[in-house]
Amino acid sequence: MRILHQDLGAGEVRMQLESEDDLWHLFNVIEDDDLVKASTHRREEKKGDKIRSERAEKRRMTLGVRVEKIEFSDFDLRLRVLGMIEEGPQDLGQHHTINFEPGETLTLRKGHWRRSQLDRLRRAADDSKRPRMVFVSLDQDEATIAVMRQMGVRELATIRSMRSGKQYQDKDEGDYLGELLSKISSVAEEGMPIVVLGPGFAKEGLMERGRAKAPGLFRHAFVYHTGQSGMAGINEMMKRGLGAEVLRDSRVAMEVELVEKVLERIATDGMVAYGPKEVSDAAAMGAVETLLVLDSLLRREDCDRIIRDVEAQGGDVVVVSEHHDAGKELEAITGLAALLRYAV
Repeated sequence: MRILHQDLGAGEVRMQLESEDDLWHLFNVIEDDDLVKASTHRREEKKGDKIRSERAEKRRMTLGVRVEKIEFSDFDLRLRVLGMIEEGPQDLGQHHTINFEPGETLTLRKGHWRRSQLDRLRRAADDSKRPRMVFVSLDQDEATIAVMRQMGVRELATIRSMRSGKQYQDKDEGDYLGELLSKISSVAEEGMPIVVLGPGFAKEGLMERGRAKAPGLFRHAFVYHTGQSGMAGINEMMKRGLGAEVLRDSRVAMEVELVEKVLERIATDGMVAYGPKEVSDAAAMGAVETLLVLDSLLRREDCDRIIRDVEAQGGDVVVVSEHHDAGKELEAITGLAALLRYAV
C-alpha cells in the first residue's frame, strides 16, 4: 500500500492498493458511515428517461459512496463496498457497489480516525516492501504449496505423486518433482524465500532438483525437517521454528510466537492477562508489556483507550490476523490478551 496524501483535519487519507493483502487491511479500516471515493463503473444516465435502458453502456466515473456494507472474501481476495452515492456526476442518492482490486486508488474519509486504524495503514505500507514467502510442504505421496501473506499463510495447491506402493520408481518421482517445480515457478519470483519442509527425504530431492533446474529461484531456498507434511507441517514449523533466519522478519511468525507465549503463560499461571476487563485493568496499571488484539475485534469494538494506556507506558501493541491458527487461538480467549511486566 502507498499512502499518497493525508489530511486528518479533513478526515481524509488517499491511498493506492498494491497487493491482495491491502484489500484485507482496507477491510479492517473501513467502517459503516465512512465515505469512500474512487473510480468505478456505472451505467450512463439517460437524460429525459425516468427508466434507464438496461442496454446503456457502463462508463468509468469517480463516485463518493457513503458506506453501508463492506464485504471481503479471503477465498478469491475480493473487496466490495456498498452504499449510497453522495458525490459524483450522476445518480446522487442511489445505491452503488465499488469493487476494489490491486492497482486501485481511493480516498477514505472518516469523521474520526482511530489511532489503531492509522497504525494499520502505516503497517500495510511498511509490510508491502517485504517479499512474500513460499512454502512447499511435502512427503513422497503429496505436496502442499502455500504462500505467506501479511494476513496469514494461504494454501494455493496440492499435488499428489500418484505412486503405487513399493513400486515407486525414479521416473515417477521425476514427474512428481517436475510438476512441483512447474507450480513453484508459477508462484515464486527470484529473490523470494522458498521454504521446503516435511518428513523423510522427499524435501532433499526437491531441493537438489530445484537447484539444478531453477537455480535462480532456489538460490534463496531453505530446507527444514518437520514431523508432518501439508498445512500441518507448515503450522508445526511456524510454532517451533520461529528462530530460523528465514522467518525472523515475518509478521505472521511474530504473531504466532507471541500467541504461543500467551498460551504458555496461561498454562503455567504466568504473567498474563486475557479478556476485556483483565487486560483493561492491567493496561491502566501500566503492567502490559505487549498487547495482542485480534483484527476482527478491532473491527467490532473501539480498543483505542486500552491501546493508548499501553503505549503511554512504553508497551507494544500487536494486531493479530484472524486468518492463521494463532489468530484462531487468540479468538478462543476473547481476542484480547497481554504479556505482563509483573503479576497483577
